[in-house]
Amino acid sequence: MKVETAAILAGGYGKRLRPLTDSIPKPMIEVGGRPILEWQMLWLRSLGIKKFVLLVGYLGEIIKSYFGNGEKLKVEIKYSFENEPLGTGGAIKNAYNVMKDEKYFFVVNGDIITNLNPYEMVSDLEDEIGVIALAPLQSQYGVVDVDTNGHIRGFREKPKIEGIWINAGVYLLKSEIFEMLPKKGDIEKETFPKVAEQNKLKGKKYFDIYWKSIDSHKDLEEVDKAIREKKVFSF
Repeated sequence: MKVETAAILAGGYGKRLRPLTDSIPKPMIEVGGRPILEWQMLWLRSLGIKKFVLLVGYLGEIIKSYFGNGEKLKVEIKYSFENEPLGTGGAIKNAYNVMKDEKYFFVVNGDIITNLNPYEMVSDLEDEIGVIALAPLQSQYGVVDVDTNGHIRGFREKPKIEGIWINAGVYLLKSEIFEMLPKKGDIEKETFPKVAEQNKLKGKKYFDIYWKSIDSHKDLEEVDKAIREKKVFSF
């Protein structure tokens, strides 16, 4: 199986990150000295992916003006514009004409920073239509360990919660998925449940990875620090 292309969902408003997103799209917010979207393409490029389709909407021209055809990053970039919010599923379906020749492709949410290797999902895709990358749920709070006598035995700062997995926002999909996508709506809510009912969806668990969804100003600070301290990328 040859997977050469990654589509990145970069059309959201980023309302929770206002006022930053009043004038720039969320994927263009800088962390570690670069826009989120640039880090994503550098990460995927380091793994061998050099073809990208950017699914853009809100202030999408800013993204296109910055990245152009990808020459700056030594990659190939195409664009799919939505004229109104279509949701994640609608945005992917809207890109069909750009991606119709791709038998397999990756999809990445445009607001995550991670170092997981999406190619590790390839061996899981057989008769299935898709594979979802899964990351361990990390507690938002510090955890206190208490023994049966009520004595405190230790403290753990925001540990990963064993046995609980979350959608990491990185997918490996077959082109068959286009037939199942809504014209308007989210792939996570409207498509994946139906594919799962057909026993056509797998999850790939990633253990020792860095993964963070950027949903708040605090998340921006945490990711910025992690990138600058080389906890995420080695390139």
